[in-house]
Amino acid sequence: MSDNNHITVRLPSFIHRIGTAQAQWLKLQAVSFNCELKRVRRSRHWQLYGDAKKIQQLGQHLQLNQQSKASFNAKELKSLGYFIGKMEQELVLHPDKLESLEAKLIRLINQSPNITLAELIALTGCTEPEARIARFNADDSV
Repeated sequence: MSDNNHITVRLPSFIHRIGTAQAQWLKLQAVSFNCELKRVRRSRHWQLYGDAKKIQQLGQHLQLNQQSKASFNAKELKSLGYFIGKMEQELVLHPDKLESLEAKLIRLINQSPNITLAELIALTGCTEPEARIARFNADDSV
């Protein structure tokens, strides 16, 4: 995946809100989804960095854990809700990063049928053959 699909979720005063043990557990969960939860330099703020689809999968995984409530007390459930809420807020701002390349190409071609291959490549970061195939498939469907 290209770096274009990566997002950063800012988590101000993260440790103060959720605690050290919960932060370490969330850090391990993030790594299992190829995301990175880390402190911003030497400040008290943290950030979650990763591919938008992976962050969405992490959020879904955490929601399932939150709903099971098996090993969480009330404070941990609240802090987990805060973390999930922050991820969802950031994902709402980037819906384009959640759709596949093919879907994005088709959407752009349908929005403006006269779009050039160069414009498709510039907007999506796809290769020329991918743009040509999308153009061909869009012409076939019409």
